[in-house]
Amino acid sequence: MANHKATKKDVRQSEKRRDRNRYYGKTTRNAIRTLLAITDKAEAAAQLPKVISMIDKLAKRNVIHKNKASNLKSGIVNKLNAATA
Repeated sequence: MANHKATKKDVRQSEKRRDRNRYYGKTTRNAIRTLLAITDKAEAAAQLPKVISMIDKLAKRNVIHKNKASNLKSGIVNKLNAATA
């Protein structure tokens, strides 16, 4: 366990960050799942920018790697195009 005052503070901060990152990650995963379940092309097209924005924010916050964000966005767009075609 931490003995120094600064180390104890760092532990508190990292717990807060971890909880926040887990929340944002889970929310984004749920949004992706919901988007892929939509069958209406117009509704999916309306939701797509919001989900892509969420993914970009995760990459910006270093919750996920920028390449993973790109792969997620590419996969989502490909699946939506295949489903609506």
